[in-house]
Amino acid sequence: MSTFVMMSTAVALSMDAFAVAASCGISNKAKTFGIQGKIALFFGIFQGLMPILGYFLASAFADRIRAIDHWIAFGLLGFIGVRMILESREEDRCGTGRLSNRYLLTLAIATSIDAMASGIGFAFLDINIWLVAGIIALTTFIISFIGARFGHNLGHKFQAGSEIFGGTVLILIGGKILLEGLAII
Repeated sequence: MSTFVMMSTAVALSMDAFAVAASCGISNKAKTFGIQGKIALFFGIFQGLMPILGYFLASAFADRIRAIDHWIAFGLLGFIGVRMILESREEDRCGTGRLSNRYLLTLAIATSIDAMASGIGFAFLDINIWLVAGIIALTTFIISFIGARFGHNLGHKFQAGSEIFGGTVLILIGGKILLEGLAII
């Protein structure tokens, strides 16, 4: 996996976290630097851990499904991408109330399910999962912090646009994996 593809994947997977962090900023829940950092830390950690979990779950079965791995990766990334695009139409997902650790944990898990599914797809590629997961975690931390920090300046249109962009990138990466697996490119 090239550096460009790793970075594109990291940015794409961080778009849900960005959108939720921005929603928290828009709703004035992320008022302080500390709260913004806390949001970014929760999202970054989970976005980094979930691909590792998906990778090792899928690796246990890799020998049995190697012949169809490109279809699996394409299906998962395509599904995730389409889901992200469809979710871009949803209303504010930050909800009401304060940002407790329990609440942030729920948001972090919900926004990182896509990353776990991507980890399943990564199991069929010749990659260093630790490097990819680290890049995803760091990218998500930075993007989530930016989202929370400047969320009050962002409109709902940009929130939806970020998820559409992220979903489109995942679909394109899935298509590239499929075309490579079919030896078309």
